[in-house]
Amino acid sequence: MNTKTWKLNDIILTAMICIVFGVIYLGAVYLIGIVDGLFAFTGLSKLGTELIFGVWLMAATFAGYVIQKPGVAIVAEVIAAVIEVLLGNWFGPMVIVAGIIQGLGAEIVFAAFKYRRFQGKVMYLAAIGSCITSFLWSFVRSGYLQFSIGVLVIYFLIRLVSSLLFAGLICKKVGDGMAKTGLLKSYGLGRNSQ
Repeated sequence: MNTKTWKLNDIILTAMICIVFGVIYLGAVYLIGIVDGLFAFTGLSKLGTELIFGVWLMAATFAGYVIQKPGVAIVAEVIAAVIEVLLGNWFGPMVIVAGIIQGLGAEIVFAAFKYRRFQGKVMYLAAIGSCITSFLWSFVRSGYLQFSIGVLVIYFLIRLVSSLLFAGLICKKVGDGMAKTGLLKSYGLGRNSQ
């Protein structure tokens, strides 16, 4: 049996994960407006964005962790971004490009471990991978070249912590909790936790 081939249940669960995270992502966009406003008086309004940026990396790491098959991380991140745009994200199709870049960061890490190891360390590395690729995209999309090295270091460290918290720890805990219920017995995480 080829465990790397996607089955119908993998496609269905990936779609469900994408819908959930597409809605969460859109909610985070509205939250950013409020949080960035709180930091506007400091001249560092992007601090608010960095604090919760890890939320936008969750579909890739969560789907990759649960389903454990090639391509799941990037596909989930892109489809969640498409859903976010269709639901009304005002940044439009550029969000889909960001989804490709963010999903790629997690996918590279899962591929480096040949889609065989998904324990905590790998989940945190996938979150870091997405953090790095998304931060590089910020130079292109959000004009991060305008900031000093010190500000960039602060922004990156905050995004890194956010990524480890949301896309690493929270996604792992939720996945592990779901696996314990037996709900995921047909998927990589469920099979590997028995």
